[in-house]
Amino acid sequence: MTPKKIFLFVTLVALLSATAALAQEKAGALEKIGTVHFPVSCSPAAQQEFTRAVALLHSFWFDAGSHAFGVVTQLDPGCAMGHWGTAMILLGNPLAGPPTPKALQEGWAAVERAKAAGAKTQRERDYIAAIEAFYKDSDTVDHRTRALAYEKAMEQVYLRNPEDREAAIFHALALNITALPTDKTYANQLKAASNLEKVFAEQPNHPGVAHYLIHSFDYPPIAGRGLSAARRYAGIAPSAPHALHMPSHIFTRQGFWQESIESNRASAAAAKNHFDQLHAMDYLAYAYLQGGQDLAARRVLDDARSIQKINPEHFVTGYALAAIPSRVVLERRRWSDAASLTLSPSEFPWSRFPQSEAVLVFARALGAARSGDAAAAKKDIDRLETLRDALTAAKQGYWAEQAEIQRQVASAWMARAEGKNEEALRLMRAAADREDATEKHPVTPGPIVPARELLGEMLLELGNPGQALKEFEASHRVEPNRLKGLYGAAKAAELSGDLGKAKVNYGQLVALCARADTERPELAEARAFLAKN
Repeated sequence: MTPKKIFLFVTLVALLSATAALAQEKAGALEKIGTVHFPVSCSPAAQQEFTRAVALLHSFWFDAGSHAFGVVTQLDPGCAMGHWGTAMILLGNPLAGPPTPKALQEGWAAVERAKAAGAKTQRERDYIAAIEAFYKDSDTVDHRTRALAYEKAMEQVYLRNPEDREAAIFHALALNITALPTDKTYANQLKAASNLEKVFAEQPNHPGVAHYLIHSFDYPPIAGRGLSAARRYAGIAPSAPHALHMPSHIFTRQGFWQESIESNRASAAAAKNHFDQLHAMDYLAYAYLQGGQDLAARRVLDDARSIQKINPEHFVTGYALAAIPSRVVLERRRWSDAASLTLSPSEFPWSRFPQSEAVLVFARALGAARSGDAAAAKKDIDRLETLRDALTAAKQGYWAEQAEIQRQVASAWMARAEGKNEEALRLMRAAADREDATEKHPVTPGPIVPARELLGEMLLELGNPGQALKEFEASHRVEPNRLKGLYGAAKAAELSGDLGKAKVNYGQLVALCARADTERPELAEARAFLAKN
């Protein structure tokens, strides 16, 4: 090669490198995922990518985060914390449930690689030891025991490194992971929030702090405290689909449906995989239905069914596929349509996720019972019992309890269909009390239909509007601004002779449906009452 050709070749390589660097810099400038400070003892190039990867991890952007941590270990094979990050990514959404068996195996392998790489500081070794406590002996030790071991280990990392804000943040997440759904004092969540709020004051652009504050306050009595984080998180990390969705957790708890709609429309549009997309679509359909935007909810259902490639690795996928069609028919009181629901797509491995199947079976049983078909309801009630037992055997106590609540609700309405009204009320009260004793799962915006709201409907049917009103009002305190709940309270108040409360509830219903795209019977009745009063 002549000197001139060598010069041209070197110049071309330099130009290509500069162009690539400029493109990378431009992409980085366009990517908005918040700001994280997490120094580790890796090379400068690996440190830069590691910081980015942790920001992605904090927003549960798993695909991008997994790739980023892989880049970290390519840039610096001795960067043990890069392998730690891979192990953390493989937890998936740790608030949704245990990782898959495959993820547990791969996570343990990542821990082994992290240990083999030899972390250069005691702090880094402590981080690795903490996540090792979660993955160790996953084939013989149950999920909760390992999660508690991780939480305690992260607490020690935080206590030994009080200036390490990431230790405080990851410990707060661990507290939320291990919070019991039956603890109505919200001890873990409030402890986590207290530490997170201190960090938020110092690092207002941190994605994990905003994210985990929302989870900490995702409960009816304390949801108002999460509004600030909810209204800031999407602006902190607008590139992350999950960051666009998460504010809707608080909006749902507050009954702010239009804000939830905007949040989940943005998230579903930005999602690059079915997991994030379907999760957002479940919340989106639910929010549309509360404002009488039934045609919009139906479009969400059609879009969900049109997704071509469904990854069957997690129950969240099946949950959304079962919940969306169930909500669309039950919220509109389409009992016969509910009774004829089928699990779709048929190729999805429903048997692997009994808690997902139970959602649709419950909707079908309720639809059959309220259509007066006790025999069909009984068949699905028996299936719910089978699913409950499968969940119990799999040591999924929370979901087994939810299936039992669903079984009791369906049994109550089957008894009502058979004219056994006293038994129906007994079962319905028991189901409502059991549901009150637990919290909704982070995966769902709420029960498919709140049990106490259904108790109110049953009392109305049985001619006891005064007691029905009390039940609807109790349901409002947990599930505010539900269309059917407001209608039930208004109707109960009207029949009880409390025209003042009827007017207030009918008025709220009309305001709630300002963007309705169909004329729900409840809305027509509300307008007729208000016109006369």
